[in-house]
Amino acid sequence: MPVKTFRKAVRRVSNIRHFGGPSSARPSSGTESSAGFSDIEEGLKGPQVVLENTYQLAPKDSQKFPTKKAEDIMKNVFLTHLLDSKFSSDTCKNLTTQITETVKTQVKAELGNNNRFKVVVLVMIGANYGQGARVASRCLWYPQYDRFAQYEYHNESLFAVGIVYGVYYE
Repeated sequence: MPVKTFRKAVRRVSNIRHFGGPSSARPSSGTESSAGFSDIEEGLKGPQVVLENTYQLAPKDSQKFPTKKAEDIMKNVFLTHLLDSKFSSDTCKNLTTQITETVKTQVKAELGNNNRFKVVVLVMIGANYGQGARVASRCLWYPQYDRFAQYEYHNESLFAVGIVYGVYYE
């Protein structure tokens, strides 16, 4: 007789653990009861929607990366932020991150929500003392679909170079 009651107790404990006890895969919040009744209610709402892969390996013609628009965005942002500015290492450090974020958000807004491009923005600002400078970068690239845009700005005290990469990903 004691064997049957033991089996029933084991079943109850295993059901509680299945719905949000210590062995569940989902982390539980501190406000839930130990029996996991909120997890049981969530399970009754229905299964979560899982999106399938589209296996789209190439962008459509209407979804090409807009290099000309990206250059125009960089030109406008550079002119608004750097038009009458003088080089100072402290201010240019903050200005570089501000320009980078502004260009990135505007290019992503231009692409829209249904894009498959990873946008990477590089901005470099340096002092203009008459020296020469070269900027180079490397990445894995698929030349049929991946594009980049660049813009350079110079004034008496500083130079700035901006590069926007649009890398297509599946």
